[in-house]
Amino acid sequence: MKAFLVEKYGGPAGVRAAEVPDPQVGAEDVLVEIRAASVNPLDIKLRDGAFKAFLPYRLPLVLGNDLAGKVVRVGPSVTRFAVGDEVYARPDKDRIGTFAERLAVHQDDLAPKPDGLTMTEAASLPLVALTAWQALVERARVRPGQKVLIHAGAGGLGSIAVQLAKALGAHVATTASTANVDLVRELGADVVIDYSTQDFEEILDGYDVVLDSLGGDNLVRSLRVLKPGGQAVSVAGPPDPAFARELGANPVLRLAMTALSSKTRRRAKRLGVTYSFLFMKASGDQLRELNPLIDAGKIRPVVERVFPFGETLQAMEYVERGRAKAGKVVVSMT
Repeated sequence: MKAFLVEKYGGPAGVRAAEVPDPQVGAEDVLVEIRAASVNPLDIKLRDGAFKAFLPYRLPLVLGNDLAGKVVRVGPSVTRFAVGDEVYARPDKDRIGTFAERLAVHQDDLAPKPDGLTMTEAASLPLVALTAWQALVERARVRPGQKVLIHAGAGGLGSIAVQLAKALGAHVATTASTANVDLVRELGADVVIDYSTQDFEEILDGYDVVLDSLGGDNLVRSLRVLKPGGQAVSVAGPPDPAFARELGANPVLRLAMTALSSKTRRRAKRLGVTYSFLFMKASGDQLRELNPLIDAGKIRPVVERVFPFGETLQAMEYVERGRAKAGKVVVSMT
């Protein structure tokens, strides 16, 4: 089958299209014929080797972290799916590879594709929807009436997080460019900060939760808009000791992650707030919990551009150069 794989870390030159063997299907695996897959910033970071310290993949590695497709074979112990089912998923971090014609996915990581979505729309959702769910529902436990700030509300993660936070009953603020102000309002944001002309730190105060996807100074400033007891959850900030424990990192890596996040955690403590790093996990059950919100129209995908599968490298370049202004970029097999 055709796939796009990383042969060496370090940039676009290390990625190429290749013929690779069909996936082996384990007892609890589902073989999915992939119809669409989305491109995430995570794919660029994996290509560059940014996470190789704690995600030691063996090269060559097929890239891709989101899929939508049709079941073409099931393992003998599979109970949740049958041949012909339409599904979507974010495969487990140890079994990525959706930039390919087929992928074997553990049944626990899959969910039925929402009926009202096309394959392209469905493929745009799993990674960002699961990240939003794990940040806002699992980690922050957002409740009705709470104030939530979501950065980059027009982006892949932000566009879904804004909608989920509204579905949870929160008062939602977000940052966006001038061109995307109307879009994030349509998605449900109550307060929109145009970051090209406004400073969110000067306007917002007393927030319960911040979801940060930018890191750096943006994260530091976000801590200051939280009320005492508030929490900042970041997918771009420094890894923290809790993540190191969850990962089962060796002592040296644990020390390194502790050191990386120590300054941020100290700042948060002085302000009476908390900071945590989130690296999302695959979960078919959580996608099933999201499906009713999608079916009801409370969460809708935002897809900016679709590339044919043969132009996957061009799709990655489009994302890497920041050309995507809103939502997700998807590659389609059909």
